[in-house]
Amino acid sequence: MAHERCEQCGNPTPPWDTIHCGSGDGSYELLCTSCFNARIAESTGFTDFENVRLDAIRMIDCDGEAHQFHFQLRLLGDRIALDGFELRGELPAGYRFQQIGEADDDVFVLLGRLVEKIRRALSVRHIDFHERRIIDSTVRGRIEWDESQPGHLPLVVVDGKEVSWDDLGQMLMSMEGWHFRLEIADPSEEL
Repeated sequence: MAHERCEQCGNPTPPWDTIHCGSGDGSYELLCTSCFNARIAESTGFTDFENVRLDAIRMIDCDGEAHQFHFQLRLLGDRIALDGFELRGELPAGYRFQQIGEADDDVFVLLGRLVEKIRRALSVRHIDFHERRIIDSTVRGRIEWDESQPGHLPLVVVDGKEVSWDDLGQMLMSMEGWHFRLEIADPSEEL
């Protein structure tokens, strides 16, 4: 996938590091994260914001599999969002995590919290993909849209892997008659 050009600075930018920024007139611009953050800092008067670029890190999960996490820091008025995610090609896929903080928080402290959140998630398996079964009666993951299916069917990402709605349903059938609890949380929260 080719890099896209930021409409403000003109720099080629990977798709995962761009933001479609809306304006009051209903139009949108494709901005790199740096230009987006500069625009938000200017509009909110938060001129002390330091646009930190964070290098990707490699972490190992409980099965010994390596995962490369990239980071994007976004200024959101008086808050900041630090996202950590894997890539498939040049788009986020697999594991994704978020840490929210105040605009004047130390980015490296937020990064430390996010890395710990990632470490905790990588230390647990919820699905045995070889036996196609749920481990220990708990599944944690993220809801996505399954574009390979007609209509509006969800796709879930569990243990950093995509699981179709049908596959998850088949795994649940081994627990027919059991009770369950479905809890939905904001991406920055931990379950």
